[in-house]
Amino acid sequence: MIQVVDNMVSISAVKVKSYEIRVAFAEFLGTCVLIIFGLGSVAQSVTSHAAYGDFTTINWAWCMAVMIGILISINVSGGHINPAVSLAMALIGRLKWTLLPVYMLAQYLGAFVGASIVYLVYFEAIENYSGGVKLTDPTLANSTAGIFSTYPQEFLSATEGLADQIVGTILLVLPVMAITDRRNADVPKFLVPVLAGLTVFVIGAAYGYNCGYAINPARDLSPRIFTALAGWGTEVFSFRDYNWFWVPIVGPHIGAILGAFIYIFLVELHWDSEDELSNDFLPGDSGEIKAEDLASEFKSSVSISIDEK
Repeated sequence: MIQVVDNMVSISAVKVKSYEIRVAFAEFLGTCVLIIFGLGSVAQSVTSHAAYGDFTTINWAWCMAVMIGILISINVSGGHINPAVSLAMALIGRLKWTLLPVYMLAQYLGAFVGASIVYLVYFEAIENYSGGVKLTDPTLANSTAGIFSTYPQEFLSATEGLADQIVGTILLVLPVMAITDRRNADVPKFLVPVLAGLTVFVIGAAYGYNCGYAINPARDLSPRIFTALAGWGTEVFSFRDYNWFWVPIVGPHIGAILGAFIYIFLVELHWDSEDELSNDFLPGDSGEIKAEDLASEFKSSVSISIDEK
């Protein structure tokens, strides 16, 4: 219920208290913004024939998009904005399995809506560039499906593409694990989105050529579904006899899991026992400090002080 208090409108009655719904909202919005900025940079570059953007600007845009997406959601959901990351966090015990479907559904829906918004904004530019013909094969002139989803270079096999996605996502999750491990560099929480974004930039700069470094199933599958519905048709899936679309879905999931376990087995497991884990923003944690937790901590500290006196 919306109330009017002292001539001011109060909307506190619509505040969501369910943690599951709050997490879903945060992951939806963070992923949606990620896609709006990321795909927007690709659309601008393609439709302007690279007059308003090139591969470097696209890499920077994805870097900033990740940064902003995490900033939006980090204190609610941990800022995953990537189903592969969420799955990896569940496997290593940093995300409850019951929350995994909530995270994934929100991420895929957010990416779908983000792709829809990019298409709405760039509709006339895409039509002008393509001549009104929606082509999928990236080797064809004026093909535009690649604005939304990733497609391989003509020489790249599905096997090599899978390896590319696995390695790329390992290189995403390894630094994220280190960044959020307070026993390591002890990175301040406000720098986590910045460093995560820069990680994505360097992945794109080093491994973007083969097939566009999706490294995020939601970033690729949801826009692919959108393009299938928006006029590009089933060719976005049947491309190469259905032997490509699965690569940027399967590869990132494998890579994220491997990246998390590699860091744990080679670094995290070997901290000295006296190294306290003071991590309040684990990758699967909201980082939220609850009032009752602070009150309990305050009471304990007061009790200890009195005893010592």
